[in-house]
Amino acid sequence: MPVKIRLQRHGRKRYAYYHIVVADSRSPRDGKFIERLGSYNPNTNPASINLDFDKALTWLSNGAQPTDTCRAILSYKGVLMKKHLIDGVKKGAFDEAEAERRFNAWLTEKEDKVQAKKDKLASDSASSQKERLAIEAKINAEKAEALLKKKSELAAETEAAAKAAAKAAAGEEVADEEVADEATEAETSEEPQAE
Repeated sequence: MPVKIRLQRHGRKRYAYYHIVVADSRSPRDGKFIERLGSYNPNTNPASINLDFDKALTWLSNGAQPTDTCRAILSYKGVLMKKHLIDGVKKGAFDEAEAERRFNAWLTEKEDKVQAKKDKLASDSASSQKERLAIEAKINAEKAEALLKKKSELAAETEAAAKAAAKAAAGEEVADEEVADEATEAETSEEPQAE
């Protein structure tokens, strides 16, 4: 029975995540499987991988063949490196202590690379957010300045209109007073002529 380590699709349309399973190569992609080894979610950045390391190593040692994507995942998590080192111990190239030392050195280097990528993504996100906030603050300041200018222009126009109305009202009162004065003068001047 040819056994494969492969991905089993789950999730919704355009947002898939995968289970890493050991299955008979003749069974359907999302069908029956022998054992689940972990999960793979490519929707996160970096992609999140949960894997049972010991089970995956056991299945590889027993002859299960990973698909291309699963091979990349197993390589990323160090399962293939560990298998390679175990094979080196079996051949007598080095002892188990040396194999364990090499694997631990590789693992720490890999973790440092992953952490550096996560830190870079976080700092890029923070810097882009700061830039967006600075641009937004500048736009808001320009809008506030334009609004203040518009309000001051409207206030000046209303003040000028109020002054003009006041002058016009004062002018009408003055004109009314002048007309009243002229009328009283005319009356006083007409009275002596009538006598």
